[in-house]
Amino acid sequence: MDSLEDGGETVEEHGILQPETTGETPASSAPQETTVAEAEVSLAEQVEALKKELEAARAQAQEYLEGWQRERAAFANYRKRVEAERAQFAAEATALFIRKILPIMDDLERALQTLPDNLRHLTWVEGVALIYRKLQLALESEGVQPIEVKPGDLFDPLLHEAVLYEPVEGFEDGQIAEALQKGYRLGERVLRPTLVKVARKVEPAPQTPTDESGGEAST
Repeated sequence: MDSLEDGGETVEEHGILQPETTGETPASSAPQETTVAEAEVSLAEQVEALKKELEAARAQAQEYLEGWQRERAAFANYRKRVEAERAQFAAEATALFIRKILPIMDDLERALQTLPDNLRHLTWVEGVALIYRKLQLALESEGVQPIEVKPGDLFDPLLHEAVLYEPVEGFEDGQIAEALQKGYRLGERVLRPTLVKVARKVEPAPQTPTDESGGEAST
């Protein structure tokens, strides 16, 4: 027994009329709207929570970045300090070794300066001169240079060491009259000052007054 449709109503085989369902009833829309509103509020809360988490993550990342930058700068400073200390230690060791060589240079220089002319042609003398020259070249290769001093230069306590003060004709006070021992420097650093004799100005002797006859006045 089939059902029949007529005017929006359904007639079943038992003769009971069933209303046709054509959509949701108006009463069911209110709970749906409430559910949507709650979903929107929940979504907004989740977005806000995610924003806070993002801000916290950014702050933590910035903190990590600043900490890393500080550690990097500290390590760079440490490395520079270590390199500077190493260079200073090497310079100190070089200067100490060169100071031990300088007296040998002085002895060889004095020996060659006082050598009689009739011995200069001997082979062993030439060998000593060659050794002296090789020492000079070795020191020069390390940056060692003699402190140049000539008579008449002004005394400089940073470069010279005065061992004598004497009146010397033709010199003013504070002028160097003679270099007694050669000094050396390593770059801008003085390894050994030059030993010098410093002049004192010679004051003219007071003239004795004479009488009109050309003789000395009696006292």
